[in-house]
Amino acid sequence: MATALPQALAQALDPVKLSLRAGIVPDAWQAELLRAPARQSILCCSRQSGKSTTAATLATHQAVYAPGSLVLVLSPSLRQSVELYRKILHTYNALGPDVPKPEEESSLRLELANGSRIVSLPAKESTIRGFSGAALLLVDEASRVDDAIYGAVRPMLAVSQGRIVLLSTPFGKRGFFHKEWDEGGPDWHRVRVPAAECARIPSDWLAAERRRIPSWFAQQEYDCEFIDDQDQMVPTDVVRAALDRTVLPLEVSLP
Repeated sequence: MATALPQALAQALDPVKLSLRAGIVPDAWQAELLRAPARQSILCCSRQSGKSTTAATLATHQAVYAPGSLVLVLSPSLRQSVELYRKILHTYNALGPDVPKPEEESSLRLELANGSRIVSLPAKESTIRGFSGAALLLVDEASRVDDAIYGAVRPMLAVSQGRIVLLSTPFGKRGFFHKEWDEGGPDWHRVRVPAAECARIPSDWLAAERRRIPSWFAQQEYDCEFIDDQDQMVPTDVVRAALDRTVLPLEVSLP
């Protein structure tokens, strides 16, 4: 017990310590994100770069060391939410016995003895409006989540002043994920990790993959680039260049 207490204190103060105890050695960008104090983080990262693993570590740390926390896992579909939730469970179970015990556990929800809850949800307005006071909100595959859903979940953080993490690959120059990345301002902690910067993805495999798939797909999924839709007639940059925000809208008075 004498050694367990200092270890628990170190993990409470530093999520990287928790990650290491769970058997996960974080990359430099992952360690930086785990230690970042930012309330808003947006991860534009390649497939298989480790963004879900890092999000799972954040969720586990929040639930274990901040009693009474509500952690919500949101994805376009329930299946996707469950996949991230399983990574959270794996991280939690790898910590051993010196953490709050589960009082309720299912395929969608974990409630700990310290009052913290981790709940996985699909991106449907009917399922998310009943929650409030989230300490941590993870939005997985965020570029595929509807803007209306994003608008519905933001108020969950108003009173709690909780943390939100958006994680995804790009999906065109549209939607809230692109807007927050491009126009969200300094309030966002941005992380971009293309596949070429991930040591776990072999360079020869990546080169072969680029020969097999369309270039626009590789640009999004592996290079983390926001590109226009292939069916888009007018490029987004041309539309933006044509806008003049100094022109006032025309007001028409009806009889």
